[in-house]
Amino acid sequence: MATINIRRDVSDPFYRYKMERLQSKIEGKGNGIKTVIVNLSSVAHSLARTPSYVIKYFGFELGAQTNTNPADDRWIINGAHDAAKLQDHLDGFINRFVLCKKCKNPETDFVIKDGRIFLDCKACGQRSDVDLRLKLSSFILKNETSGKKGKKEKGDKKARRMAKQQAANAQQNGQGNGSGSNSENGDDDDDEGAFEAGSDDELTRRINAEAQDIEEPQEVQDDEWQVDVSEEAVKARAKELPDDLKQKLAFDDADEDGDADGGSSAYDLLGSWVLDTAKNKGGVAKVSDVDIYLRAKELGIEGKHKTLTVLAQTIFDEKITSQIELRASMLKKMITTEKHQKAFLGGIERFVGNEHPTLIPQIPKILLPIYEHDLVEEETLKSWTKASKKYVDIGTSKKVRKAAEPFLQWLENAESDEEESGEE
Repeated sequence: MATINIRRDVSDPFYRYKMERLQSKIEGKGNGIKTVIVNLSSVAHSLARTPSYVIKYFGFELGAQTNTNPADDRWIINGAHDAAKLQDHLDGFINRFVLCKKCKNPETDFVIKDGRIFLDCKACGQRSDVDLRLKLSSFILKNETSGKKGKKEKGDKKARRMAKQQAANAQQNGQGNGSGSNSENGDDDDDEGAFEAGSDDELTRRINAEAQDIEEPQEVQDDEWQVDVSEEAVKARAKELPDDLKQKLAFDDADEDGDADGGSSAYDLLGSWVLDTAKNKGGVAKVSDVDIYLRAKELGIEGKHKTLTVLAQTIFDEKITSQIELRASMLKKMITTEKHQKAFLGGIERFVGNEHPTLIPQIPKILLPIYEHDLVEEETLKSWTKASKKYVDIGTSKKVRKAAEPFLQWLENAESDEEESGEE
């Protein structure tokens, strides 16, 4: 699905803050007519806001009833409302509840204190007030206690689960030696793709620094060997790839999601470039995150969800359980919507199911760091149960998702245990 600028008054095609265009579907007739906003969760995620706040804002603006806590992710407004009209109202929500009042940057967080709502801007540091006279402001304040508690509890739950899991692993191994995430990598610990925890800014700085270095001409001695990574050279090598590998990396230009941007060749180029570079450098762990991100950016697909499917198949090897942590900073920068999360899981399913079937029993250990580093949300992981033929054949999908059951049961049981302990 094509994306648009969060600020629609900005026409710059390279504006970094994007979101999906709202999609609505009108159902029913007569007094029972209603409008379903198909992709509200994805749009709200791009705005870093709760979907219930967005749907409630629409309800206030349109004078219509809405559902603010659907169990099936179907966000509904009573009455018939076209997507263009809703998109206009969304601009009002963004202007009042998302954009920084100083720099007009959408990179803000809600801060609620002393009965007031502030927008805390991560770009310029400004903290600005939200107009409390707005109806949605009252709704937010009324739900602040439960909402804030829920967010805190969610983080606490995750921390408790990880602590329990680490304790269980330590007991099973007979010693508390940490997660051991780097122990399998040996000399790969100095991989350029490894970043400090919470290092999104560091990744950006390194990308900019590396980009500057790339622009500077480098002298190559006659006795040095160099890989030609120009688009023409990579495309030529891509043609020499086995047909089965091409099929695994390629996407139709117009798939079921209707996203034809970039074309299948761009994804083929990225996948073959990663594999080529890994082969020449002596292993995929030696291909740096910075180089991968810059290559995707050169091809214009660093923000596409399909890119995550390609990367999941190419940036790991048999040591994937320890490599996910090392790649987490880059992946978290590129996984921005639920669609990105599902595409990444699809690539993992294809990587394990087709390329490394011996890793199928390791699926719980693969999903754990994905969950631990917030690459895929808990709700998306829980929905990964029913087999699908979107990325692999149905038989392979059944095997992979069957192997994932212990991890999914762990999530469910941990939540049940916490609810029971909270009631006591």
